[in-house]
Amino acid sequence: MYFDCIIAGFGGQGVMLMGNMLAYAAMEAGKHVTYMPVYGVEMRGGTANCTVVVSERPVGSPIIHEPLTAAVMNRPSAEKFGPRVKKQGHLLVNSSLVEEEHVSSRAKNVTFVPTMELAKEVGNPRLGNMVMLGALVQVSKVLEVRDVIKALPKALDPRYHGMIPINTDALKRGAGFMLETLGKK
Repeated sequence: MYFDCIIAGFGGQGVMLMGNMLAYAAMEAGKHVTYMPVYGVEMRGGTANCTVVVSERPVGSPIIHEPLTAAVMNRPSAEKFGPRVKKQGHLLVNSSLVEEEHVSSRAKNVTFVPTMELAKEVGNPRLGNMVMLGALVQVSKVLEVRDVIKALPKALDPRYHGMIPINTDALKRGAGFMLETLGKK
């Protein structure tokens, strides 16, 4: 088993947390993992992306040029990473901020996830990153959503542990959205 992805957006969207949580969950599941964050020069509002590689074997390099999966949270990320996704791969696009006409990809699987709207359904529109992470895990099948939920206490700073229940709901909502969407295809 081998899986790689790029998660991208702008600072403040929780992109690094998404990658970090995926990496923690994979390690807890006994997989080999690399996680590589890339920050723009600005803190909030600047570009941010990370790569995560999960494998049954030791990972040779954390660098990914053509990912199997990409989750893009804003238009610049969609424009930069969408075309790189492998043809047989999957591109997940935050449709709350990115319009369909701004997405170009050779990937045969492109799914638009209304992250902010789904996060509002669970009670906090700022949890769009957890919705997207749930969608990514569900579509990739690299792990089970319950593996990510189990990793929440280790991946989140203890001062945010009170938010574990709503983060859990957001992860499940994203996964549920993918099940609903894929069931319609």
